[in-house]
Amino acid sequence: MKKISRRDTLFYITLASVAAGLPAGCKTDDKAEAGQEGHENMHDNSDGFKNLSEEDKLLLQQKFFTDYERETVRVLANRIIPADEKSGNAEQAGCVPFIEFMMLDFPEEYEIQTKMRGGLAWLNAECMKRFNVDFATCTETQQNNVLDDIAYPDTAKPEMSHGVEFFNLFRDFTAFGFWSSKMGIEDLQYMGNLPNAWDGPPQAWLEKLGVAELI
Repeated sequence: MKKISRRDTLFYITLASVAAGLPAGCKTDDKAEAGQEGHENMHDNSDGFKNLSEEDKLLLQQKFFTDYERETVRVLANRIIPADEKSGNAEQAGCVPFIEFMMLDFPEEYEIQTKMRGGLAWLNAECMKRFNVDFATCTETQQNNVLDDIAYPDTAKPEMSHGVEFFNLFRDFTAFGFWSSKMGIEDLQYMGNLPNAWDGPPQAWLEKLGVAELI
């Protein structure tokens, strides 16, 4: 059986979420759609924000992450979705400003900001404890040493629970950010809603997801 890469796994997770009608990790209110539109403008580096509300335009001008945190976000996002022969990495797709926008946009009662900021601090502290350097400064092998301990909830040790929760949150934002971008949509080869022209996902994708058929 062909081994599925980490990138392919995220691809199938996103595909399943789209098939279910909700993007992974996305809010379901109108502001989520505004965040999506702002995200696309970030990707295209265009100056047109005509579809955004004034509130969301202001959000795009604000910062949530410190420079130190943003560097950790950049490096971690690129480890989750690296460049391949089809497209660029998470950073090139605009995931860093997208994640920052979503942090600013989430209502405080969800405590997403606290979980994100606390998780970044946990990741850097864990790397300092193991290697005496922060995550962004670690070698790829050292980064893998930590990420392998938090990327798989079913096998993670109890003492890694905070890291597991953070990594799952961060991975969802990164995956949604990438595959909702212009680059990610091209990676998916999504052509939009064509009347009478879509027969559902290819059977091979359904089999990989363990789904016999979509109802």
